[in-house]
Amino acid sequence: MVQISEVKDEQQSSSRESRTSAHTHIKGLGLTEQGTAKPMEGGFIGQVEAREACGIIVDLIKSKKMSGKAILIAGPPATGKTALALAISQELGPKVPFCPIVGSELYSAELKKTSNLMENFRRAIGLRIKETKEVYEGEVIELTPEETENPLGSYGKTINHVIVGLKTAKGSKTLRLDPIIYESLQKERVTIGDVIYIEANTGSVKRVGRSDTFATEFDLEAEEYVPLPKGEVHKKKEIVQDVTLHDLDVANSRPQGGQDVLSMMGQLLKPKKTEITDKLRAEVNKVVAKYIDQGVAELVPGVLFIDEVNMLDLELFTYLNRALESPIAPIVVLASNRGLTKVRGSDDDDKKAPHGCPPDLIDRLLIIRTLPYVGRCIGEIIRTWCQYFFTLCVTIIDTCWGVEYQCWTFGNNYSRHRRM
Repeated sequence: MVQISEVKDEQQSSSRESRTSAHTHIKGLGLTEQGTAKPMEGGFIGQVEAREACGIIVDLIKSKKMSGKAILIAGPPATGKTALALAISQELGPKVPFCPIVGSELYSAELKKTSNLMENFRRAIGLRIKETKEVYEGEVIELTPEETENPLGSYGKTINHVIVGLKTAKGSKTLRLDPIIYESLQKERVTIGDVIYIEANTGSVKRVGRSDTFATEFDLEAEEYVPLPKGEVHKKKEIVQDVTLHDLDVANSRPQGGQDVLSMMGQLLKPKKTEITDKLRAEVNKVVAKYIDQGVAELVPGVLFIDEVNMLDLELFTYLNRALESPIAPIVVLASNRGLTKVRGSDDDDKKAPHGCPPDLIDRLLIIRTLPYVGRCIGEIIRTWCQYFFTLCVTIIDTCWGVEYQCWTFGNNYSRHRRM
């Protein structure tokens, strides 16, 4: 049976975040309602023609007129090709997946290159699942595990149940929960003052954030503060879960063994990086289509950005053509800084193609050209970065001074208390 659950690949997500961290200032294409680009808007400076062309492509995508086509952003290095691709995904919506890769990443010793390409295709396709569930939601005001003697007669104690007190703006309630839920609370690192919700049917725990009543003026921790929930503690709530098709493939490719020693050892010894078969992807697609027909889920096509597309060979280009014709496909954005160059894997060594792409793929592409920055734009970029770093340094100094002042005040109060 195919299951739908959220799986986070920590290693993969960290590499994606580190690559897009240089473009966190990009908030969109910076266009007016008429589709013209502002000189400085959305994190962009210059590249007016390329941004306006991307705006036209966003309109084509929203009107569902981009089927079977892809986008190629061509230009010299450091002209904002990755930033334009990220801006396209942000113009499509705040929760649209953005999957950036480099052409050389598709060559791996563990996976076939075509399977690696399809894996990134599935990672760029999101699924938004909406469910109405009975939940207990509130701020944790009590968290007390109650222990009992081990029934097996060995040394030590076991947790019999856990007492959790939840508070909302309308009231509070104390719950007696199963010890399995206590393990979920420990995995989420729930402490007193956190806002959580517990599903009544499954018992799964989700930590929403820290209650904003604990927010201080100077806080060095990257903590997310949320307001105190409204309404009763026990309520019906619509849960929205965003996953990708690759998450579903990974969740259903893992061994589903029992709790005995042999099954657990088999799961540990199974290689972490396994190739997902087309049969499994087809089964996942059937379940996804069923959920979409029932109105429970919604498909969110994202943006797959492939930089240095000239690194792909003829086999990958052929597979890319096939993937673009799939009924479930993301928006594919290619980038290249090459002109006429040889297509990798082709038999004719003397024949060159634009950007290293075969002619049948070129016919599918909408090409956007980026231009090198001129002196005025370079001056504006340097001035903007200087302002940003100056503001950042002032914020860090103010924060450190505030923490030092708090420590000094605490030390004086502690010394005064000792003298008394």
